[in-house]
Amino acid sequence: MGASKQIRRVMLEKNIKVSELAEKIDMKPQPLSNKLFRDTMSYSDVEKIAAALGCAVRLVDLETGEEY
Repeated sequence: MGASKQIRRVMLEKNIKVSELAEKIDMKPQPLSNKLFRDTMSYSDVEKIAAALGCAVRLVDLETGEEY
């Protein structure tokens, strides 16, 4: 599952609109909407968005299940 899909899922569950999220990360709504639609976010974008949504970004080793 791509980052955009996961972000949209959290936004839906928390009832947060793109315009609200954009304001939280100091971005205009249209460019954020474009990034979500095209799934063209940098890792730092994902971290910033996750923090604004009250979430964390984690890397998980698929073999061991260890989180980094």
